[in-house]
Amino acid sequence: MEPGWLSAEEWQAVVLSLRVSFWATLVSLPLGILVALALARGRFPGRQLLNGLVHLPLILPPVVTGYLLLLTFGRKAPVGSFLYEAFGIVFAFRWTGAALAAGVMAFPLMVRAIRLSIEAVDPKLEQAAATLGASRVWVFLTVTLPLILPGIVAGAILAFAKAMGEFGATITFVSNIPGETQTLPSAIYSFLQVPDGDAAAFRLVLISVSIAMLALLLSEVVAQRVARRISGR
Repeated sequence: MEPGWLSAEEWQAVVLSLRVSFWATLVSLPLGILVALALARGRFPGRQLLNGLVHLPLILPPVVTGYLLLLTFGRKAPVGSFLYEAFGIVFAFRWTGAALAAGVMAFPLMVRAIRLSIEAVDPKLEQAAATLGASRVWVFLTVTLPLILPGIVAGAILAFAKAMGEFGATITFVSNIPGETQTLPSAIYSFLQVPDGDAAAFRLVLISVSIAMLALLLSEVVAQRVARRISGR
């Protein structure tokens, strides 16, 4: 390997991490918007319980979250066996499971960003649209959604960055299989366990930091541009 270049194993970890983070964010985003809307606007029994469940991955040790995922979505687990027999979907020890674990761990950050954006919207604007005969769905699509778009963008990018760095839940649920489930954090851990692996680990650390910083900067830039477009400035 020439200086400055990544090995095939390192590239695999980078590409897989991007793939896992992308799908974890994309699939969880619609649910994140619905949950954030329910927590911000809903008044129903069990609202606090839902809020606690959403934020539970932030409190639990990641290994516990990964183990709970294994008990739920493993090949012999109730949900996992049903998904496999009915649709041929397998999560345990597959990259899809890495995406699921990353999505679960990043979900609270996404929901919180979107919820804060929804709570900042003046309810009178929504009420005014409703008095003109618009349905709740139409009010959300034409009034609420454009106003909370910066929060959605920020939440999605933060979730992506969080998914890129997920380690504990992922390695517990899908192990550390090169080319299949070995993401950036798992690869860094593996290189640190072998002689002369420090250089490779350091390269991957630099890539991880660069991607995280780029995601944060992109989140700020996109959110500001969307906000300016909405305000007409």
